[in-house]
Amino acid sequence: MKVLTEERQRIILRRLEHGQIVKSKELAEELHASESTIRRDLTELEEAGLLTRIHGGAKKKATLGFEDALSEKAFKNKHAKEAIARTAVQLIAENEYIYLDAGTTTLEMIPYLKSKQIHVVTNGIKQAALLANENISAYILGGSIKLATQAVIGISAYRELSTFRFDRVFLGMNSVDAATGYSTPDDEEAQLKRLALTLTKHAYVLADASKMKKMSFCQVAPLKQAALICDRLPSELARKIEKQTTLMEALL
Repeated sequence: MKVLTEERQRIILRRLEHGQIVKSKELAEELHASESTIRRDLTELEEAGLLTRIHGGAKKKATLGFEDALSEKAFKNKHAKEAIARTAVQLIAENEYIYLDAGTTTLEMIPYLKSKQIHVVTNGIKQAALLANENISAYILGGSIKLATQAVIGISAYRELSTFRFDRVFLGMNSVDAATGYSTPDDEEAQLKRLALTLTKHAYVLADASKMKKMSFCQVAPLKQAALICDRLPSELARKIEKQTTLMEALL
């Protein structure tokens, strides 16, 4: 049975309410339409600001509170994240105590840490597992687990983190903006990041260029509270950031 355009598009949006991604081929089969018709629907819905087109389908429109799952983030800008991680590890001296925030960029640091004699505290489930695999001295905070990012959060984690002091703190971040600073979608994760910044004299945010000129729902801190380690930025944006904090650009 042929489905009218408006009804098709309502169904597509309904599917996105139940899952982050829809695939053109599956929609075409379900709605008895050609893939070209579905692509046209997705284009119209994107132009209306209701979803974002991706290869082979579409995903839910990103908002200030939206965050990709860790499994999806892991494959994005991987070369840039590796370069940023290498740059970050070069800052760490022997026998230092460091905090590694949950996130895919801080995760990339761990293979480069195995030659160093250091002590690590983390709120990342994957970070803790990889640190253990690399035989690096590590401690994981206790608390609730945020399933999407596999980060330990909540009041227990906050209280526990407050008892530590660090030589260096390395934070992942969803959004970086010259005017509004560092931000992230989740309030509980933002609270932990905010606290971590107060527990060290040397704080760093690791964020690739795709995070720049963006804002998320919860502000973590102004730029001046942490140095930024990033891949190469446009010169105008780099100048704006350097007026507020130290900018370290990683070589790919």
